[in-house]
Amino acid sequence: MTQTPTAKPTLSFWQIWNMCFGFLGIQFGFALQNANASRIFQTLGAPMDDIPMLWIAAPLTGLIVQPIVGYLSDRTWTGLGRRRPYFLVGAVLASLALFVMPNSPVLWMAAGLLWVLDASINISMEPFRAFVGDQLPVKQRASGYAMQSFFIGVGSVIASLLPWLLAKFGVSNTAGPGEVPATVHWAFYFGGAVLLGAIVWTIATTREYPPERLHAWDEAPPIAPRARDATRMRVLALAWLIAGLAFVVAVWTQGWARELYVLGGLVAGYGLALLIRTLVQGAGGFSNIMDDLYDMPQTMRQLAVVQFFSWFALFAMWIYTTGAVTQVHFGSTDTTSAAYNEGANWVGVLFAAYNGFAALAAIVIPWMVKRWGLRTSHLINAVLGGLGLLSMAVIREPQWLLLSMVGVGFAWASILSLPYALLSDSLPAGKMGVYMGIFNFFIVIPQLVAASLLGLMLKYFFGNQPIYALVIGGASLIVAGLCVLRVREPGAVIPAKAGIQSGVAS
Repeated sequence: MTQTPTAKPTLSFWQIWNMCFGFLGIQFGFALQNANASRIFQTLGAPMDDIPMLWIAAPLTGLIVQPIVGYLSDRTWTGLGRRRPYFLVGAVLASLALFVMPNSPVLWMAAGLLWVLDASINISMEPFRAFVGDQLPVKQRASGYAMQSFFIGVGSVIASLLPWLLAKFGVSNTAGPGEVPATVHWAFYFGGAVLLGAIVWTIATTREYPPERLHAWDEAPPIAPRARDATRMRVLALAWLIAGLAFVVAVWTQGWARELYVLGGLVAGYGLALLIRTLVQGAGGFSNIMDDLYDMPQTMRQLAVVQFFSWFALFAMWIYTTGAVTQVHFGSTDTTSAAYNEGANWVGVLFAAYNGFAALAAIVIPWMVKRWGLRTSHLINAVLGGLGLLSMAVIREPQWLLLSMVGVGFAWASILSLPYALLSDSLPAGKMGVYMGIFNFFIVIPQLVAASLLGLMLKYFFGNQPIYALVIGGASLIVAGLCVLRVREPGAVIPAKAGIQSGVAS
């Protein structure tokens, strides 16, 4: 009879490789979406100031889906395991969306398929973050997240380059009005196959520990509930709800831009959710998620501000780089022209480049952390990313934009790792999934704010010139770096060979 170990077993390199391999597929789909969705929308007739609203379904979906999936996966145990059922469902749906999206005949269908694609990617992605915490002991978690970052880089580089590579091999890169070029079609088909295949590989090669064993091995302290005053919380909830509804009414009656409905809806939605929680008695899925949100660790609260400015900048880059580069560096806004499509393909190369530089940065960042600590390292990397985006407004030769991507790559690698290292080991096994979903709020909310405000800012202050969205993003990244100095730094940093930080918590 095999004796159960008293501590979570360490895994070999190849076991960690297999458990993280699915992230290659997830990032493949995510990178294709980021680099090509705006191109598809413009091709189907979307004006530049409508692009942010067409993207809004993606972050809004993550805001809703991730905490729910995290909460459910914490409480799931099937013959396929705890997290793996969600991997599989998300992979199948995302692959189908990738196969269909470039064939969208009209704009509303493409926008709807972006929603399906992002929801499906979120269903798979959220449990993958918790999966590392489930499978690995504290001393190996940094290695697990480093492996995920490696697959993020590899998947992003290949996926972002695909349309450009296909054009080099003779696949048509232009099409008639309202038609997506064949390069994009074949890139999405290949991406759907890679996404599904990579996740199936992880499901087939990795086992999971049952919940009772994970609880026995739990190394994190329990999260102490904060004091609750039902009357005060109810008043606060009503204040949020009334403020949000008042703003929505103002947008409607004053004829303000419709993008602002999103901000009012966010405020009112939070107030309504908080109010419902104060009225609902007993436990349940919704009540537990709201309580966990209220009780989240102080470090997570401090990191929320850092995440806000970081992801605001990233969202600006993802949705406006195509418009900025094709207009400023290739001199065309005509989606049927060869110059526009050449520029759009070059954006894919740039996106591949920053992911490639991020993979290289992942080798350097552990050394930076060992020398300067987590906060200073993240400050340096965020500033490098900010300067990279700002430089795109000055550079005129497209090839020199690769230099801008060096800074963006360092920032991207840092954003994917150091906030989680700063969060440290404060998440218990029983709440690993739900807190990974809640932490996603601070990735999603800034994207919703960006989708609401960026189009208006460009329209009213910058003459609808998308290059200025990149300038705003650059400034936002620098602010994010400064805000990280407020965050309490956790304990000792382990040597570079072992990873970035002992006990990464997401």
